Amino acid sequence: MINRKPLEASLAAVKKAFPKAKPKLGMILGSGLSEIAEAFEQLGVLPYAKIPGVGAAGVAGHAGRLVWGKSAGIETFIFQGRRHYYEGVGWEAVATPLFLLKSLGAKAVFLTNAAGGTNPKWKPGDLMIIEDHINMMGVTPLLGTHDPFWGPRFPDQSFIYDQQLRAALARAGKQSKVALRRGVYFAGTGPTYETPAEVRAWRKLGADAVGMSTVPEAMLANAAGLRVAGLSCITNMAAGILNQALTHQEVFETSQKAMANMKKLILQFWKELGRAGL
Repeated sequence: MINRKPLEASLAAVKKAFPKAKPKLGMILGSGLSEIAEAFEQLGVLPYAKIPGVGAAGVAGHAGRLVWGKSAGIETFIFQGRRHYYEGVGWEAVATPLFLLKSLGAKAVFLTNAAGGTNPKWKPGDLMIIEDHINMMGVTPLLGTHDPFWGPRFPDQSFIYDQQLRAALARAGKQSKVALRRGVYFAGTGPTYETPAEVRAWRKLGADAVGMSTVPEAMLANAAGLRVAGLSCITNMAAGILNQALTHQEVFETSQKAMANMKKLILQFWKELGRAGL
C-alpha cells in the first residue's frame, strides 16, 4: 500500500521550490541517461534528497535530481534517475514522481530505461519503443487499500502505452534519423541480473527487453489517468545471448554511447508533441 503522507510532503516541497511550475509532461530517466536533461532549457533544479518521498538516489548512474525544464514550449519535469522497488524503500519513492505530475496538472509521462536485449538480432545501443510490458515482479504498487487518486480499484491495462504518443515517437525517429525498434519490456524485481534459463523462458513469453523498473511507474501512471510512452536503451545483451558476464558498468557505458541519439530523438519527440498541442 502506498502511504500518501510522504507523497503529500513531497508535493509541498516541490511547490515551495518551484512555486510557478505547471508541467505538462514528465520524463523519468533510467540508468546512465541523466545527461539527457542537459538538452532542455533548465528553469530550476531540486536534489532528490530534498524531496521527502523520494530521497537520495541509491544506484550509480542516477543523478538523483528533479529538473524543471522546457523544450519546444512544453514545460517538463525531468526526473534524473529513479528509485527502484529492489532498493527496499517502499513504493512511495517509486510513486512520488507520478503523484507530483498528476497533482501539478501534467497530462503524460515519458519513461526511459536501460535494458538487456533478448533478441539476438539486436545490438547494444539500439533504442526500443515500448509497445507493452510483462510484469514478472510478483507484486504491484496498487496492492492494499484502494486510493481513488490512483484511479479505479481495477484499472484497465489494455492500452498502457498510448498509441498516439508511440506514433509521435516513431515520427520523431524518422525526422531525427534515429533507428527505432519496437517491442515488449519484461520487468523482474532485481537487483540480480537474469539467468540464461530465465532469458530463454522470457523470450518464449514474448520479451524483447528485460529490466528492473518502468513497469510499476507505467501501471501507476496509467491507473491515475496519465498518458504513457516508454523507451528502452538496449545497453547489453541479456544473459546467455553472448558468452560473457553482465555488469552495471557495461550498462552505464553503453548508455553514454547512445546519448547523442537519445538527445536527438527526445528533442524531436518534444517538437512532435508541441505540434500535437500537448
